[in-house]
Amino acid sequence: MTPHEAQTSFGFTDAAAFGFVPEARGLDNAHALQRAVDGGGTVVVSRPGIYRISDTVLVGSHTSLIFGNNVILEKTDEAGAFSHVILNKGALTKSCDERIVIQGLELRVNSVDVRKFKVYGLRGQLAFFHVRDVRISGFRCYDLGDEQFGIHVCTFEDLVIEDVVVKGLKDGVHLGRGKRFMIRDAVFETGDDAIALNAHDYSVSNPEIGWIEDGVIENIRDLENSAKNDGYFCRILAGAWVDWQEGMMVRRSDTVVSEGRLYRVHSEPDGSLYRSVTRPTHEAGSVTLDGINWSAVQDDVLYTACVRNVTFRNISLLMPRVSFSIHFDNDIYSRSYYPGAQIPKQEQLVLENVRVLHHAPLDFLRVATPVDVITMSQCSLRNNPIRFLDCSELNEYGETHVNLIGCVFRHAGEMEVVTNEVPEKELTFSTSATVELSDAFSAVATSGPGRIVVNSDLTGLNRRTE
Repeated sequence: MTPHEAQTSFGFTDAAAFGFVPEARGLDNAHALQRAVDGGGTVVVSRPGIYRISDTVLVGSHTSLIFGNNVILEKTDEAGAFSHVILNKGALTKSCDERIVIQGLELRVNSVDVRKFKVYGLRGQLAFFHVRDVRISGFRCYDLGDEQFGIHVCTFEDLVIEDVVVKGLKDGVHLGRGKRFMIRDAVFETGDDAIALNAHDYSVSNPEIGWIEDGVIENIRDLENSAKNDGYFCRILAGAWVDWQEGMMVRRSDTVVSEGRLYRVHSEPDGSLYRSVTRPTHEAGSVTLDGINWSAVQDDVLYTACVRNVTFRNISLLMPRVSFSIHFDNDIYSRSYYPGAQIPKQEQLVLENVRVLHHAPLDFLRVATPVDVITMSQCSLRNNPIRFLDCSELNEYGETHVNLIGCVFRHAGEMEVVTNEVPEKELTFSTSATVELSDAFSAVATSGPGRIVVNSDLTGLNRRTE
């Protein structure tokens, strides 16, 4: 059958007609699948079997790639290790691809797990950059390594990730800047973040930075990973930066605005500080100035990157770790907030029916950025406090409202429900319709160097104000 004959009257393309078969070598399969998807439309892999693949397949607009039952792609390094199994074509030129569907893919990483960038900062086994209207469904990966994320999407609009199972060592789903998204019906067993909403990020972990907004994350189970216990169920990162100034001190992953573009510092994670004397002005790529490797990241100018208007619903947490971390990075890998920058504020985060099922006394919610409102509805906690922490580079955190409605407290004994460790920060903490499952339960609110205004029905708080 010729490739032309493989295009049936129903508009489906059989990838086997291009030579994509279980018996083929990995490079041959990669080239065959590339030829099949180059024509766009709906491409089907229906014959069961293990298909070796040894190079990235580039998928363009208006393409659906559908894998049948018992079809498994297995990475092999016939021509050396490679990163992405699937990448959109426009990622290489920052041109937007749209209407892409990846359905039913089961992937074996097979230890072919490497940070080998086609686009600097893009690290997914499935990777998309500058896309609109993308749907990933039925994805399975049980052996994720320690270098690459399962699914990585940055600079997107209208993204759906559904019915996925990701297990292994690194992030399950890692998002950069984008708007309008849904992650639903998923099981994660990851040693690092199950889900990362990284509006700001390490320079090696997202190709662009910017706001993440208008999302729903629902029907998720976060299982315990016995091989590694790092990260969070969900990491929510913010950042802010400044205009380039002569003589400013910068370090790894710092961002500046110059000549209508954003530039970032690429360097080793050794804590080195560099004095910048020469303004970066190049339009693309990386240039070394004053010993600083500046990379031109993006052409649109913005000064803050946060997460807003995201709802988490029906989440079961079995992995013993901090559940939600809303923070800046401030370590040898990245400094999210540059001193003196505009103060960024995360906005309108909602947690509905989130259940802690492990028994470790770890924070349910750890907040180290400004955030306006956090609403928790019908959540179930054990000994899992809400904690507000200080970031040494920031001098103003603003006011935060935390509202708990119909939440269940399962701890027997005294529990530090909320702690404010941020100097001069004002926190309003309200609870209503609370259920306490133990007569021995008693709540404590610790204001520390800040202030907590309490309006609560929890035993021990008694609607008091600190």
